[in-house]
Amino acid sequence: MKDIRTRAVHVAHEPPAPTSRPLSVPLVQSSAFAFDSAGELAAAMAGPDGPYVYGRRGNPTVRTLERTLADLEGGAGALAFASGMGAISGVLLALLRPGDRVIAQRCLYGGTYAALTDLAERYGIEVAHIGGDDVGEFEALAGPRTRLLLLETIANPTAQVPDLPGLLAAARRRGVIGAVDNSLASPVLCRPIELGADIVLHSTTKYLAGHSDVIGGAAVFADDSLRREVWSRTVELGASADPFAAWLTLRGIATLPLRMRAHCANAGLLAERLARHPAVTAVHWPWLGTHPSHARARTVLSGGGGLLSFELDGGREAGRAFVEGVRVARLALSLGGVETLVTHPASTSHRELDEGALARAGIGAGLVRMSVGIEDPEDLWRDTEQALRSSFGLTK
Repeated sequence: MKDIRTRAVHVAHEPPAPTSRPLSVPLVQSSAFAFDSAGELAAAMAGPDGPYVYGRRGNPTVRTLERTLADLEGGAGALAFASGMGAISGVLLALLRPGDRVIAQRCLYGGTYAALTDLAERYGIEVAHIGGDDVGEFEALAGPRTRLLLLETIANPTAQVPDLPGLLAAARRRGVIGAVDNSLASPVLCRPIELGADIVLHSTTKYLAGHSDVIGGAAVFADDSLRREVWSRTVELGASADPFAAWLTLRGIATLPLRMRAHCANAGLLAERLARHPAVTAVHWPWLGTHPSHARARTVLSGGGGLLSFELDGGREAGRAFVEGVRVARLALSLGGVETLVTHPASTSHRELDEGALARAGIGAGLVRMSVGIEDPEDLWRDTEQALRSSFGLTK
């Protein structure tokens, strides 16, 4: 009999019996995988779809998430990353070389804006920004060195919906890779590959996982050769997804359509009422009739989304007072969880932008961003209304 020290290390574990299988996706929390021959191990190192070798190169739970996301988005394949910014940075570093040009939407998530700025300063990547509504603006900037067009389905935090069909078609005509961050819409509200995108990016932290307990990211590819190109250049970056995070995301995805329905309905109710409130000068929610992207959003999106923002008559101090005055909603970064969160973008998520960049992105000093959760909508409105009264010293 083997010594107890050996038996304690080499625990007995077997794959599921062929006549039964678990209902939930198994969590394979293993960093390495054993082989019977050196040749099999060497062959498994060749690509992203072979036998599992080492957790950074692939994992059964992570691969299940990748296949699920590819199916939801209508893509040929996907890669999971350790965070949304890991996915964005990985794609940028994999595809861009010094001298390349990126054309990006002007109103982008602050982290994306910062990553592009760093690439421009340190690696000679040229970055040009467009509003997102005018295909001609893209055509005027696109040239032989243009490698990538970067858009967001719903811009954070202004809720702008760019002309995805027009811009992606123009990019494809010029041989430019079209990438769309779909984090705020999720594949429930929009499937950018069907509109012409080559890459769909996600912070799986947000609506896909949906419970504020995961950090993760993903890139879904319309063409598998592009997925393999990105994998070969990102596998050594160390931004690989954690199996437990992948497992939690898969658990969240099961209720994604139900949650998105509640997010959209609650956000719509709040947007309509905020638009009539005397302390609010503007409301940004794409399905609101007064929103500049309203007509396009009704054709591109199957719902208005769970993110809204609104400008307070009182500037920066009014915005800060409001986010400190809520009681049901919570003052916290991130979005897409079941609970309602509020932030002041000018001092948090978009702090990398100077006053000029904030103004060009349409982010005012008094702008409040609200990630609307799935709580009772009347509870959310009462909380919002009392915080507005408190912010402006009103008694009723």
